[in-house]
Amino acid sequence: MRNSLLYSALLAIVIIGCQGRPSDRPPVHINPNMDNQPKFKAQSANPNFADAASMRVPPAGTVARGHLRDDVRYYEGLDPATGQPVLTSPVPAAESGLQRGRERYNIYCSVCHGQTGDGKGIMLQKGFPPPASFHSDLVRNYSDGHYYRALTYGLRNMPAHGAQIKVEDRWLIVNYIRALQRSQHATLADIPEEMRGRIR
Repeated sequence: MRNSLLYSALLAIVIIGCQGRPSDRPPVHINPNMDNQPKFKAQSANPNFADAASMRVPPAGTVARGHLRDDVRYYEGLDPATGQPVLTSPVPAAESGLQRGRERYNIYCSVCHGQTGDGKGIMLQKGFPPPASFHSDLVRNYSDGHYYRALTYGLRNMPAHGAQIKVEDRWLIVNYIRALQRSQHATLADIPEEMRGRIR
């Protein structure tokens, strides 16, 4: 008998609680902090500042987390001791990296420099001044850091690509340019001994 009364009371509470009728009263919020979070959204007005802008310029000398570029060799292509362009790329020239470098070179560089680096890209047909060939003695003797900085900041008629090409890809392009140069100036010593017999 006692159990049946208990079940009846629970059933009545459930039925009353699930009436399904809308209420004009706001819901009860035990912890309203999670429901109401005052904030200024991007590009909204903020009366706390004289310019009424909610988006603020970071304080001078601050760096966002994960954006500290303290490796001068990698990010600037400069030797920290001398301030001169580094002689060799800090990114090793692995086969997968050369494939990526080739892909990036064909997208960003080949239109002017040509697919073989001879300076005879399609832009010459549009009246663009011809760039130097990567295979001339002068250009072949440039350091890897020189190529990287030219890619990053531009050089003479060449526009800067630092905003378009991420840092590692710029170094991979430099490695690929070195592979192009070597392909046009290879010697017998560059060919494995087991393959030298096939050369005519």
